[in-house]
Amino acid sequence: MVRWGGLVTGPLHDDELTIDEPLVRSLLAASCPVYDGLPLRRLEASGSSNALFRLGDDLLVRLPRQPGGTSAIESEQRWLPYVATALSVAVPEILAVGEPGFGYPERWSVVRWLEGEVPAGPREGEAPRSPLAGDLAAVVTALRALAVPDVALADPDLRWYRGEPLVRMDESTRLAIAACRSIDGLDLDLDGCASVWDDAMRLPGVTEEVAPRWHHADLLAENLLVRDGRLAGVLDFGGLAVGDPTVDLAVAWDVLDPVARNVFRALVGVDEATWLRGRAWALALGVMTFPYYWSTMPARCAQRLAMARAVLADAAG
Repeated sequence: MVRWGGLVTGPLHDDELTIDEPLVRSLLAASCPVYDGLPLRRLEASGSSNALFRLGDDLLVRLPRQPGGTSAIESEQRWLPYVATALSVAVPEILAVGEPGFGYPERWSVVRWLEGEVPAGPREGEAPRSPLAGDLAAVVTALRALAVPDVALADPDLRWYRGEPLVRMDESTRLAIAACRSIDGLDLDLDGCASVWDDAMRLPGVTEEVAPRWHHADLLAENLLVRDGRLAGVLDFGGLAVGDPTVDLAVAWDVLDPVARNVFRALVGVDEATWLRGRAWALALGVMTFPYYWSTMPARCAQRLAMARAVLADAAG
């Protein structure tokens, strides 16, 4: 059975939209009546951007949790078919995009269900995840190699902070580390995190703009599906972007053991400074999670804690 996202224990955002099964039923009846009679149930495991409802055996309904989420739904609808042509792994097939209604202000989507398991972090004693490393490297390199049309360069919905130079994460990352110091039960070497971040801010290229390339921008465990140790699918292209693709390297510290991480690095073929900037992205994405989601997404926080610890262990050599 697939696990989409992490277990959610309550509202995630101050501006969270009210979404329940009767609303989804009404929206389906109005925009997608062909699906209206299928069984519907909310998934306990969900993402932070979208509420998820299983529809029949083969479909999933995704509804933005916050005002403004329409832009991600529309961007995914426009660009995922183009990006999918370059990928050899399954991605969501968008079957319909529904309209706002019944007090719900955003567009939403129906996608085909993909089978697989969200990968847990590496476990001591298991075999190196080298096959998975190869599959992930193929996704990253395929996205980077895909041509970026002029119309994509001009699309504001394809620009995101995760495609900007790393230095622009400096203030927010330091604030996140400071905020983490007041979280009860967070067992993480925050002084070590600050030291690794200080070193990252001295790396070559942290202030430089690069030629914009495609990147998933949220290529982390909860957006991956695996079967038998191999990558079976990549989910949620709502953050798909063009810019600096270095952020996609963070997956190496999220789901790969040190041996597999070296395989991944060799296959993506980046230089030392770029690799270490990718590691810094992994740290930033980890520490920014805890102050915001510590009490509402424990599964996500556990995964990101393991990722942050992997960064510290890697930095310690």
